[in-house]
Order: sequence, then structure tokens, then C-alpha cells
Amino acid sequence: MNLAKRPQLLVVEDDLALQKQIKWSLDRFESITAADRESALAQFRRARPPVVTMDLGLPPDADSVSEGFRLLQEMLQVDPEVKVIVLTGQNDRANALRAVDLGAYDFLAKPLEAEVLSLTVERALRLYELQRENARLREAAPSGLMGDVITRDAKMLRVCRTVEKVAPSDATVMLLGESGTGKEVLARGLHQASRRTGRFVAINCAAIPENLLESELFGYERGAFTGASKTTVGRIETAQRGTLFLDEIGDLPAALQAKLLRFLQERIIERLGGRQEIAVDVRIVCATHQDLTALIKAGRFREDLYYRLAEIVIDIPPLRERQGDAVLLAHAFLKRCADEQRTALRFSEDAVAAIERHRWSGNVRQLLNVIKRASIMADGNRVTRDDLGLTPDAPDELPEDDDLDLRAVRERAERSAVVTALARADGNIAKAAELLAVSRPTLYDLINRLGIKQHLGT
Repeated sequence: MNLAKRPQLLVVEDDLALQKQIKWSLDRFESITAADRESALAQFRRARPPVVTMDLGLPPDADSVSEGFRLLQEMLQVDPEVKVIVLTGQNDRANALRAVDLGAYDFLAKPLEAEVLSLTVERALRLYELQRENARLREAAPSGLMGDVITRDAKMLRVCRTVEKVAPSDATVMLLGESGTGKEVLARGLHQASRRTGRFVAINCAAIPENLLESELFGYERGAFTGASKTTVGRIETAQRGTLFLDEIGDLPAALQAKLLRFLQERIIERLGGRQEIAVDVRIVCATHQDLTALIKAGRFREDLYYRLAEIVIDIPPLRERQGDAVLLAHAFLKRCADEQRTALRFSEDAVAAIERHRWSGNVRQLLNVIKRASIMADGNRVTRDDLGLTPDAPDELPEDDDLDLRAVRERAERSAVVTALARADGNIAKAAELLAVSRPTLYDLINRLGIKQHLGT
């Protein structure tokens, strides 16, 4: 056997006889040994073994578990994916469970059974390899035209497909959805997937005072008004050969609605105080959380402008209606926060359950803010439910559903279970299969049969 290609195993044990027993039981591994925390951590940093077996009772105080728990946390900070198998005494189950809660893979009671030890280590190695392969495939896979969108929800995936279809055209697109659902992210994705060579320029119609909004959009000539000391190009011109994103279009003042309508019809503008007509080639994408039909009936929004802007209308579902996306996004946001803080962070099970149950009235924006705060407030490398600081939501009403077709009901239930499991497992197939109590081939068959796709951003 080529020793250089054998998987490595770190054995942390101050009992030399037990060290040898473990090495003999696991002869297919290249075993590295250590008898105390400092030497074990040095060996781990050097070799980066995928699996570690360790005793919690380590010198200088072998009767205490403090050194063992410290080493466990330090190794997980270096490599959060390492599989640590804790070896404990027969009457030390409480500390073993605490170790698992901190991130250990499993625990075994002494005296060790060679077959059980070998099986546990083999399973740990296999899971480690699967996770590494999963991560490699995820990184190698093309991100698609909507690379910044993270979703597995069927409705949201349809939204992404629609955006990708309309992106190459010059059609004006209207994005409708609650605040925080990701309208600007989709608008940027649409621009990136288009053939346009110019810039993506965004302006929030609700954030700029009415008396300044016109000059921001159309620009102005020198001397057009008091303080206009030089000619300034507006946002529309800045987006030449690119995309202009008009956020909160429902708050556009009536006078500017007429001027915008003329631009959409003629594709020319005049700066404030100017007489020259300027041709502009720009793609318009707009968004609002308001009901524009109601605004039209109330006389607050022009119907002719609406039909100019709404050549393609895309409704973005709120986060509470996107199956599994809250947990999926939470994992992605936590990884981003952990990378910024240069630490390893993971959710506890109660935190994942709390994220799943919350209604997220502020949608993705609220979720991101909650995860940022939790990543700062967390003690150690585990984000708990208390760290999230979520207040209980009012219970949802049961949806009305007259479809009693058993095949359709079964398919909806299976889809819901699979998507939820994939979200909880952060995309790890082996862990999701374990949650669903099925084999990995069965899970792959379910994913293919139900048409479940993952759309992960960078």
C-alpha cells in the first residue's frame, strides 16, 4: 500500500497503550499522535487531517475536560468541516453530548470496540469527503446569469428564469414585491445578463426631495437655477447604453411622471435650463412595493406611464412564501459574516428552527441584518436562537386548498420536505438524506423527479 496516499488520522490520547490500540484498529489510516493540547493543535495545523479521535481529559489536568473542550473549539476554528470523534468514559455522557453540541461529529465510550471505532471513523471520513466534493462542485459550477441570487424555491427560480429570458431584449421591466425582497439584486442581475455595455445606474424616487429629483434624473445647465455653477449630467444620461433602475417608482411626482413618459416615447431628454435635445439609449427597469393599480384609480399615477413601464411585469414572492430560502440565505449570510470576521460560525439547531418559523416581514433585508447582529453577539463559534433575538410571530392562518388529489398532495409534501432538508443541511446531500431518513441515491432520485434545482450565488 502506498503510505503517501493513505488518509490521515490524528489520535489525541495521553494513554500510550490506547494510542497504539487505535492505530492498530485503523491501519488503513496514516495515524498521527499527540498526547496534549498544544502538540495536538500543532499537528492538526500542519497535517489538516479529515478525522480526529480525542480524549477530553488531557494533560496537565487529565481529570478535567477543560483542555479537551479548548482543543475541540480550536480545531473547529481552523477547519469547521473536520470530523472529531470524542472518546469518553462510560459515565461521562453529559460531556460527550456537550462536545457534539459544540461541533464534534460523534462520541464513543471506553473501552473501545475495534469494529465500532473503525466503522465510525470510516463514516466520518466518507462524510468529510462528500462535503469537500460538494463544495468543489459548487465552486466549479457556473453561477448562471443570476449569480447573486440564492434560492431553491420553485417560484423564485421561475422569477430568475423570467429575468434571464427578458435580459437580452430592450423591454422595460417592472419588478413588484415587498420591501427587502431583492428587487435591486434582480435588476442588477438583469443588467449583467443583458447585452448592454454601459453602467447600471440606480435612483430611489422616494429618497430624493421632489424639487431635486428632476435635476437628478435629467441634469441641468449652468445657471439653470441658483447654485447651478456648472453643467451637470443627470442619471439618465449617465446610464447611456446601460440600465437605469428607478426604485420606488410609485413615489414619482406627477410632474415628473409626464416628463418620464415623454422620454420613454421619444428617447430624448432636455436638461433643466437647456434647449438642446439629447438622444439617450438606456434600458429602464423600475420597481415598487406599492399597488400601482390602486394608485391609478386614486389619480396618483398615470395609466399611460404604467403601460409604458410594464412591458414585462415580474412579481417577486416574499421570503415567507419561499420554501426553504430563509435557512438557505441565513447559511450564506453567516458564512459571509464569518469570512469578514475571520472566524468559523455555525447555527445551532434551535437557531435553524427559529429562522424557519419566523415570518420575516422585512424579507431578505431583515434576515441579513439579523444574521449580521447574531454573528457579532455569538459566544464561540455557535449562533444560537438567543443570539438571533427574534420576537415570536403571529401564527399563520391555514391556507385554503381545495385540491385533494392524493398524488398532488403527496408531491407537494415531498417537495416541501426535500427543500427544507436541503436548506437545513446547507446543501449537503449526505446530511439532507440523513434528515429525511433515506439513502443518498433515493434523495437524488427525489430531487430529479420533483425538478428541484439549486440556484446559488457567489
